Amino acid sequence: MRTFDLAPLYRNTVGFDRLFSLLDSVGGVEASPGYPPYNIERTGETDYRITVAVAGFTPEELVIESKESSLTIRGEKAEAQESERGQVLYRGIAARAFERRFQLADHVEVKGARLENGLLHVELVRNVPEAKKPRTIAISTGAPQSAPLVEGQVDVKAA
Repeated sequence: MRTFDLAPLYRNTVGFDRLFSLLDSVGGVEASPGYPPYNIERTGETDYRITVAVAGFTPEELVIESKESSLTIRGEKAEAQESERGQVLYRGIAARAFERRFQLADHVEVKGARLENGLLHVELVRNVPEAKKPRTIAISTGAPQSAPLVEGQVDVKAA
């Protein structure tokens, strides 16, 4: 039986969680993390949070850009002077540049971002306009009301 790996779509979208939850339950797919690792969380009815592990990056070295329905997080480490820090014998902490893109659902907007303990938290909210929200339509009963005829007025329906 063939299976389709939807992990790349699921990892890079926010606000489509119902669709992907359904597809994941059918296919039993697991996401494979890349660099840098990240989480996508639903924190409320219309609130989401993307958390990206950016240990070693300063706020000046990170760029968050929201354009149309896309969110891009970029990091580029400034070159450190070897003489200032000493000689590096082993480099296990990744300090390479990265760019991570996320597709946002309709009406998802970035509220803000904060860097805390090596984690970049990007807060998102889904603001659906009133015109797009479901509304209840009142149901009337009986025949439509018509105004009574005034003396001298001719009933067009009867003629």
